Amino acid sequence: MNRDGLSRTRTYAAGALALLAFATACGDNGGGGSAAPAGNTATTAASGPASAAGGTPTAAATTPGAAPAQGDAVAWAKWNLKPLAPAPAPPADKPIKLERTGTVPVFSDVKTSDKVVFVTIDDGAEKDPKFVEMLTDLKVPISMFLTKDIVKNDYGYFKPLQALGNHIQNHTVTHPVMSKLSADKQKSEICEDQAALTQQYGTAPLLFRPPFGDGANTPMLNTSVQQCGPRAIVLWRESMQIHDMQYQAADKKLKPGDIILAHFRGPKELKGATMTQMFGDLLARIQEQGFSVARLEDYIQAPAS
Repeated sequence: MNRDGLSRTRTYAAGALALLAFATACGDNGGGGSAAPAGNTATTAASGPASAAGGTPTAAATTPGAAPAQGDAVAWAKWNLKPLAPAPAPPADKPIKLERTGTVPVFSDVKTSDKVVFVTIDDGAEKDPKFVEMLTDLKVPISMFLTKDIVKNDYGYFKPLQALGNHIQNHTVTHPVMSKLSADKQKSEICEDQAALTQQYGTAPLLFRPPFGDGANTPMLNTSVQQCGPRAIVLWRESMQIHDMQYQAADKKLKPGDIILAHFRGPKELKGATMTQMFGDLLARIQEQGFSVARLEDYIQAPAS
């Protein structure tokens, strides 16, 4: 957990300063290179037919059974990148099956033999139009965990990203350390973000990520998440910094199904690098290890309605 984040007040103004004060930001535990404790891979069974996970903007953007397109060589060359290998078609039998009620699972990876990883991007502080252009060109799927007080000044920025088939998920209102809050305040943070994102983007988030990964495995936070609507708590196995990733695994290698954490960050937090440069480096690191990027929500079966 970032030490600076513990000392910040939970107002939006101070929260914004905290987000701009460091490059590793919400996902990392201090400067030592370790990410938040990993949750277990979810294997809860659910009854009923498979359905799309929360946040899907349009049917056209996410054709059922189709693997995410990964752009073409010309588009990748525009960004000085080599194309990633296309992700395989998502499995018909989803590895993660969510229940409509009860305790929500906590997971940091997905059980799969597919050589894929999943990219998640948090907060929403940097709203670089070039990043929208980049994802439009490359068609690499991401999942966005958005914080209300950080994105409310420009909800519209994320709508073109959503229209590409990228899902929007819950990341609280003010980005607090959740274990420091009462049950009522936890619920307020999650439920208010859930309501705002649902209103703005048309679909209720299915997934929740606690800032810093804090409190993810505590019964109180699990209950708060249940009360607000998300049906799983999502952590990560690697976190992208500026040019490379921090790993939880001792061998510092990606594994099939790993969830990667990144942030909407700009030059002030990335030591002069832009968000597109950071994201390009992330894709290069993934490619070097022979992985493709798949859409996290395509591996999740939402609860039967």
